[in-house]
Amino acid sequence: MEADQDLHIAKHVEPENLPAMIQPVMSLAQSDAERDMLLMSLLTAAGSCMPNLYFRYGLTGKRYYPNLQCFIVGSAACGKGIANLALELVSKVHEAAPLVIAGDSSYPGFYKQLERQNGRGYIHESEGSVITDVWRSSVANYNTALRKAAEHEPITRNRARDNSSIACTQLSVLLTGTFSQYKALVPSIENGYFSRLLTLIVNDQQAFSSRYVEPASCSNGIMGAAAQQLYDLCQALYKSRPMEFSLTSEQRARLGQHLETAYPALMQLLGVNFHSVVLRMAVHIERIAMILSALRSCEEQLKIKNYELRLECSDSDYQTAELIGNKLILHMAAAYQMIKGAEQPSVPKIKPLDQRQMLLSLLPAEFETKTLLEEAKSQGISRRTVIYWNDEWQQMGAVQKIRHGVYRKSLASA
Repeated sequence: MEADQDLHIAKHVEPENLPAMIQPVMSLAQSDAERDMLLMSLLTAAGSCMPNLYFRYGLTGKRYYPNLQCFIVGSAACGKGIANLALELVSKVHEAAPLVIAGDSSYPGFYKQLERQNGRGYIHESEGSVITDVWRSSVANYNTALRKAAEHEPITRNRARDNSSIACTQLSVLLTGTFSQYKALVPSIENGYFSRLLTLIVNDQQAFSSRYVEPASCSNGIMGAAAQQLYDLCQALYKSRPMEFSLTSEQRARLGQHLETAYPALMQLLGVNFHSVVLRMAVHIERIAMILSALRSCEEQLKIKNYELRLECSDSDYQTAELIGNKLILHMAAAYQMIKGAEQPSVPKIKPLDQRQMLLSLLPAEFETKTLLEEAKSQGISRRTVIYWNDEWQQMGAVQKIRHGVYRKSLASA
């Protein structure tokens, strides 16, 4: 079924469930692929402009900030250029206080600029090779810094001519490029950067549109308004004391349960080396939820303006973040297979069976139709498709119907 192969993200997110600030910007995209690229670009760029906002994760209560690192992978003419709207989004923030760091930076230049900006920055490159080309020089490879930045670890350098010391690195990165450029950046699955770098794979080819001969000013009003709102939010956060974001107890329990059930399914499909991606996806999902909640507070002007020290996630924002994470982990599974050396076309695809098997593994041993539909919705799977799958599971013996609307998984699939 064609619907089985649907890995688009934004088409499964109701427009009204996105913060009002970015809804007009999303309207500039004209295809599902463009909407996916634009959504991830906006979230990555916006997160770089949110100081003094964090959440705690893990047994140690480590602080994580709203900084995503994302690589949009696709062939020529797939429309990756729409990601450049993210630069316009951060333009006013960057004008007020330098934020953007060039990917084509020397080793000491990168560290010094990051140090001057108190460890905060945003790298945006429309050609991933800009970074990998400069990394071929031994004095310009800051790959270690990107890995450390993903975990907000301190960075210190001790050189004869210059030293650098950054206590907490908060760096957002958005790259677009081809598969060869991506593999040059992440050459192996053992490379620690793979699980830290969100990957979005674009298979679609963009059709010619008359908008390419229209004046570029058509989007200026939309981007100008969004950039101003993001600037206002950034300024409010600067004036605030550190503010803690948190999921509700119910959301946190769901996220934990989600990983506990998704983990063995993905290990069975891809092997134990994929475990770091599954574990780090929890952090990515919470980061995305934090960015969405902060952008929504910008329209409400309540939590930030009143200097409250806690920002709680709405159910709508959590569900959106979880859906994005569910789709991204499948994109990263395709990238994993490509890097590992499996036979792939130039643009790797994910077999429908993968998503079907994952959904079955996420269901409890005994489940109702309502539970099945809710879990499918969180995965971005249509009602019609999941009902079809449930019928197939029963025919295969993977699921047994107990009574109307109640099912039990077999021991083999439980």
